[in-house]
Amino acid sequence: MEWFSADGFELARQVLQRGIAAVYLIAFLSAAAQFPALLGEHGLLPVPRYLGWSGARGPTLFRWRYSDGLLLAVAWAGAAVAALLVAGLPQAGPPWLPMLAFLLLWGLYMSIVNVGQTFYSFGWETLLLEAGFMAAFLGSNEVAPPLPILLLFIWLAFRLEFGAGMIKMRGDRCWRDFTALYYHHETQPMPGPLSWFFHHLPKPLHRVEVLGNHIAQLVVPFLLFAPQPVGSIAAAVVIVTQLWLVLSGNFAWLNWLTIIIAFAAVGDYAVQAVVPGLGNFTPPYAPTPAWFTVVVLAVSVLLLVLSYWPARNLLSRHQLMNTSFNRWHLGNAYGAFGTITRQRYEIIVEGSLDGTAWREYEFKGKPGDPGRMPRQFAPYHLRLDWLMWFLALGSRGESWFIPFLRKLLDADKPTLRLLRMDPFEGEAPKYVRARIFHYRYSTWAEKRKTGLWWIRRPAGVLVQPLTLSDGARRRYWMSDWS
Repeated sequence: MEWFSADGFELARQVLQRGIAAVYLIAFLSAAAQFPALLGEHGLLPVPRYLGWSGARGPTLFRWRYSDGLLLAVAWAGAAVAALLVAGLPQAGPPWLPMLAFLLLWGLYMSIVNVGQTFYSFGWETLLLEAGFMAAFLGSNEVAPPLPILLLFIWLAFRLEFGAGMIKMRGDRCWRDFTALYYHHETQPMPGPLSWFFHHLPKPLHRVEVLGNHIAQLVVPFLLFAPQPVGSIAAAVVIVTQLWLVLSGNFAWLNWLTIIIAFAAVGDYAVQAVVPGLGNFTPPYAPTPAWFTVVVLAVSVLLLVLSYWPARNLLSRHQLMNTSFNRWHLGNAYGAFGTITRQRYEIIVEGSLDGTAWREYEFKGKPGDPGRMPRQFAPYHLRLDWLMWFLALGSRGESWFIPFLRKLLDADKPTLRLLRMDPFEGEAPKYVRARIFHYRYSTWAEKRKTGLWWIRRPAGVLVQPLTLSDGARRRYWMSDWS
């Protein structure tokens, strides 16, 4: 069946398989480093308690038993399999070998996500799961890439980009009047080292940025389905705009995974035309086994059926953002930043030995010290830092934030390892508190004069001074600080 084989898309397959596996590697390493402190047996939101209260909402290995040792075994096993796929070793065998490897990654990571609660509630978690499941059916180097799966990857890229574009057009008016980037570079969840400079670009250029975003997300996605070389050109536009986002902020692996998925529309001949001398990407293929054809077609039909819900969502006036319509995290809805905040607030956590002199805890990624240049962490995901951003927006975080403060009062080492700096160097403070500060970028003149990246001023109190002797009372939580 010639229609089944996507000859001339070997580079696309290699980028998809190895790139998705690389993101899984990062995700599993992140889980090994952060999950026990956030969600482990003695974490901020312990998984055993969560399972005891409500049970997991989807398939997970931890449904019957959770331990930090089992979590680490899952994370390190997933990292090992992902590393093998990045190296291309399973792809050198028969088609069933990379299939099993990617399905194992999908199952192991789904086990983590489905008990990860608010710390794993991000759209790029479901995106990674959906992409990993689809990558299982790209075949191996022995057979030609299957066209149905490549088309489904292009459909996934379409949903990502067009969904994000529509959520903006239906959301905040600043996207429609082209002023969104007057604010976004300053108020985004975790600015990067270049975000300050992006913010200070001339306002007419910000309006051009918004226009370019609308073209890239509302027009270009349709061209991904076009014949070559138009499909490759459309993919190149998506890739370039995503690289712009990589430079201007820290969005975990969202942008990198979008770039990888967009490669599904990139043809070998288009790349060879742009970069002469690369040679032929396509190896000699063996005939595609009948069993593999049947499996791919069955999976394609399944994914098409599941696409009904995200497709309907794209057309809905009440479009949902970053939503999974089934417990397997397949056929999801995506989108980001339908609303842009105009002011930036940060939660600053402080401790004291005597209740008089207060010292500030420094987080790895979120803004804190006004003189510290923001760092680049993406594609690594700093989960605690991201939740601190949502907390500053007004989301209710008592379930995890008060336990976090109590861990600081205990000088809990796993929790302290999530931070950039412990001002007490392992000693337990007697008091902790959380204050709110208004942050804005310094101007060029202020930067030259003071060296500060941020200008901040006190804006209120979130949690009044708390001690270990205060028990479980929540009267210290200040709900109205704005």
